Amino acid sequence: MPAPTTNGLNPTVAAVTDRIRERSRDVRAAYLDRARRAGEAGPVRASLTCGNLAHAIAACGPADKAALTSEATGNIGIVTAYNDMLSAHQPFEDFPKLIRDAARAAGGTAQVAGGVPAMCDGVTQGQPGMELSLFSRDVIALSAGVALSHNCFDAAIFLGVCDKIVPGLVIAAASFGHIPAVFVPAGPMTSGLPNDEKSAVRQRYAKGEISRDELLKAEMASYHGPGTCTFYGTANTNQMLMEFMGLHLPGASFVNPGTPLREALTRAATRRALQITAAGNEYTPCAEVLDERAFVNGMVGLHATGGSTNLTLHLIAMARAAGVLIDWDDMAALSEATPLMARVYPNGIADVNHFHAAGGLQFMIGELLGAGLLHEDVRTVAGDGLSRYTQEPKLGPDGELVWENGPSESLTTDILRPVSAPFQKSGGLKRLDGPLGEAVIKVSAVKPERHVVEAPCAVFHDQEAVKAAWKAGELDRDVIVVVRFQGPKANGMPELHSLTPALGVLQDKGFKVALVTDGRMSGASGKVPAAIHVSPEAADGGPIARLRDGDVIRLDAAAGRLEVLVEASAFAAREPVAPDLSANEHGIGRELFAAFRAHVGPAGTGAAVVV
Repeated sequence: MPAPTTNGLNPTVAAVTDRIRERSRDVRAAYLDRARRAGEAGPVRASLTCGNLAHAIAACGPADKAALTSEATGNIGIVTAYNDMLSAHQPFEDFPKLIRDAARAAGGTAQVAGGVPAMCDGVTQGQPGMELSLFSRDVIALSAGVALSHNCFDAAIFLGVCDKIVPGLVIAAASFGHIPAVFVPAGPMTSGLPNDEKSAVRQRYAKGEISRDELLKAEMASYHGPGTCTFYGTANTNQMLMEFMGLHLPGASFVNPGTPLREALTRAATRRALQITAAGNEYTPCAEVLDERAFVNGMVGLHATGGSTNLTLHLIAMARAAGVLIDWDDMAALSEATPLMARVYPNGIADVNHFHAAGGLQFMIGELLGAGLLHEDVRTVAGDGLSRYTQEPKLGPDGELVWENGPSESLTTDILRPVSAPFQKSGGLKRLDGPLGEAVIKVSAVKPERHVVEAPCAVFHDQEAVKAAWKAGELDRDVIVVVRFQGPKANGMPELHSLTPALGVLQDKGFKVALVTDGRMSGASGKVPAAIHVSPEAADGGPIARLRDGDVIRLDAAAGRLEVLVEASAFAAREPVAPDLSANEHGIGRELFAAFRAHVGPAGTGAAVVV
């Protein structure tokens, strides 16, 4: 077990927190001052003119109108990412009515302030629309900002689950940090075809062994109903973060949709949102929840669970919105101190329902608190102290919601282990640096013998060219596949998850295989070593643009190095390749995002436009 300090906090966690606090001192102070001044303005509806307020409540019923003209009534702004083509978001269709009813019962009101877009990376994977995916996070933040700009709300409830949606909503919540923000999930779908079986079917299809009809049948058996996809990708990593960072009610993340417990949690979240407004006795503005300790807790949770690499971008952007400056070095240091406690697909064969049943986040938070790896003394929407999140929600004999102490031991150590006997002593993510720049790699699902790969590279400028070369047998060898000009400036930094089956087949043939890219990989990827988010990106003149076919690359996850074994002066003297990227500028909405590509920041600062 990692040794805690005399005050109970692990020395690495303490040191990283201190350096983040010092690094952020000025920007955090300015942020908190803005939030404080906004909060001191008092109930926001009081500042509206009669005409403003009349417009805001014109569509309300008589009882709500009477309540909303009283400054004593708390009013919740609902920001929803509902659409019915995302399984994870389809359950949100009925949440606004449920929230309005619960608010009225608690003496308050609630209005849908606005909607935000929610795209599904599962639909756009390998398609042109994926080039809009990362930028959708910033669009979501902007859309939520527009919704809350009506300035009629004493608290906000955010309805969102998936990949870019939660990070975008957190950025918006931080921007409106003077009001409380409660995040309400919809929960995972029930378990379907096991994820390892689905993966095997995909590889058989990639090899031409089965038909498309058989592939589709397997995919539909896996993704089969309302709720979040059950593998531990970005969506479910988001849900973990919301608990570790104190923005969910305890135990809310992985309760299935359409159940009495899910409904009870949503009603409880509504009541709690009203209790923590400035009108109550437990005022909990979002700005005070989202401090450096909360983000350290989130990073520890990311490592302990073997979560999605996408969060190495999103956490940085979310933190910056709250005046907290974190970076990949912080994540790397915390990864070394944090044990990997969970094996959930793609890091194992279990899904999130199995993880939750084994003890889930409540067991994990209790273990990490006991080892001094989490800050307990934080503000949360449930009240002060992270210990509250070791409790799990249940329905009492009369159907009322109660919280009980969570499990003190894992029910299945194949899925979830204690800090004292983890799957590995360090976390699932590592930072790489070297002559090719800096990158991140997820090693929690990569076998230890594949943590170091040295091989000649094959360089491509799009994933379709990789697939063509693979089908032609040109990659049947030890190879490091380089896919460049996939960064945020080049084409919006799409995920390259559609390459996973082909690279997995090569690896299964016994070849040494790895991927190096300035693009992203899906949170569902894992077994093939992948150095991703390479920065500076090729379109920004990064060293990756100087690579040539046949250059030997060494990817060393153990040492944290990404090297090209070419004489340094000769490599530096090469002219960077500058391909024609005009094909990425138009079609499927891409022309609308030209300003985003022109102004986006680098991966190391969150690949952000709006923060």
